[in-house]
Amino acid sequence: MSDYGKKIRLSRVLRGAGHRALGVAFDHALVLGPIPGTENPLGQIRRFAEARVDALLLNLGLMRQCAESFFEDPLPALLARIDWTTVWSVFGNGGGQLRSALLAWPEEALRQGADAVVSYLVVGTGDSDFESKEISRNAEVARECECVGVPLIIESLARGPGIENPGDPQWLKLHTRIAAELGADAVKTDYTGDPSSMRSVVDGCHIPILVLGGSRQGSDEDALEVVRGVTLAGAAGVIFGRNVFQAADMQSFLRQARSLLDGVEILSQKR
Repeated sequence: MSDYGKKIRLSRVLRGAGHRALGVAFDHALVLGPIPGTENPLGQIRRFAEARVDALLLNLGLMRQCAESFFEDPLPALLARIDWTTVWSVFGNGGGQLRSALLAWPEEALRQGADAVVSYLVVGTGDSDFESKEISRNAEVARECECVGVPLIIESLARGPGIENPGDPQWLKLHTRIAAELGADAVKTDYTGDPSSMRSVVDGCHIPILVLGGSRQGSDEDALEVVRGVTLAGAAGVIFGRNVFQAADMQSFLRQARSLLDGVEILSQKR
């Protein structure tokens, strides 16, 4: 079976060798509601496009609205979130049951204009039934992605009552390898906290790793230090959400992040 379609579409996200991707995750409202920075979504997406980010992670409903709106600037590559989870509420607020649901199949996302699809894979929860369903669901998605020629980016995470540090390299090495073995074409995952240990994760995974931003960092400078660490670690790029759309100066943040990913150090020295 030819995988040309996957390769072509993934190149729109990663932009080829020697380029680290700058992506924006804007799929939060489905699980967190309209948090700060997600109001006026089409206006925000226009700003992302104007900043020439490489990729946008959106839910299918918002992708449809984008298609119906006029943008003078071309849209970045579109990553479609095709599933939903209670992980953030269960481990964020300390209550509820772990559940996940597939919202669309890759072929449906492809028809909507997606260049790749994104799904969650959560381990370390202590719930073997939930995790077995996570594995099965991602395996099914991976097989359809192979059939229709759309890349699969698995957002692999360690979350649970026994997880003291989600960025522990041992956890990252475990679930990124699981994602690769299931058939993912790239992984979106946590940062270890320093370039050296992150490099060990990158070197141990045979598919590209894109680092997520997670909760809002203390400042734009703190978030840019993560971008710098990701670059030094040799990862394929970043897909940041709140650290972009809740930045003190979003356009400045994106310009500096782009320069860091391209290897141009413009971050001011800390006092």
